[in-house]
Amino acid sequence: MGGTLVEAMARAGHDDVVVIERSPERRAELEQSGHATAAEIDAVAGADTVLLVVKPQDVATVLPALAAVVEPDATVVSLAAGVRTATIEAALPGTVAVVRAMPNTPAVIGRGMFGVSAGSRVPADRLDAVVALLAAGGEVVVVDESHQDAVTAVSGSGPAYLFHLAEHMIAAGVEAGLDPEAARTLTVQTLVGSAELLAGSDDAPEELRRRVTSPNGTTHAAITAFDEHGVGEGIRAGVRAAIARSAELG
Repeated sequence: MGGTLVEAMARAGHDDVVVIERSPERRAELEQSGHATAAEIDAVAGADTVLLVVKPQDVATVLPALAAVVEPDATVVSLAAGVRTATIEAALPGTVAVVRAMPNTPAVIGRGMFGVSAGSRVPADRLDAVVALLAAGGEVVVVDESHQDAVTAVSGSGPAYLFHLAEHMIAAGVEAGLDPEAARTLTVQTLVGSAELLAGSDDAPEELRRRVTSPNGTTHAAITAFDEHGVGEGIRAGVRAAIARSAELG
């Protein structure tokens, strides 16, 4: 996700981004792509905005080193799933503003979704600046931090749900005799077109589904089978499981 954000910000015209990456191989790749890099966290000194893009389990290790070099008037934007702003604030100088953000992978093509929450010491103008920065990768919604686990489960993990659906639609098409490439094209374009239709419509998903579902038709047969197999409840259960796991990570 860090690389995705770097690319998105570069496309948006941000030319003052420095990526801290300890792997020499990865630094070389980034530099070949035109990005400035550094090997040590000392490079954070002087930065007005710091994106903390690490695994949740690595946050406790990184924070003491960050606290030693971060500017008191900096904004730290954490993308570590489940980690509360209060946890980060407690480890950093008292005036550092901490914002929590949950992205998703479509940010790599500028179509991502970010759920953003302000910590206890974030002025409105700083939050606005973070929203503008992340908008380089897609849409941004500001939510209360108490809802971040739900954001993680719905949009952070959400692309995997769609890909899982695509897997099974393609497999079913192949089982029915379609060529794999044709099954993939049919599935992908159906999902893309349907998503764009939903995004551009004022109607609820239920209404759009109803218009496709003729009584006793093929779609009705499929939806009935989905209901009989508990697909809808399975999706809800999956989202609830993701919410619980996000809370555990925090």
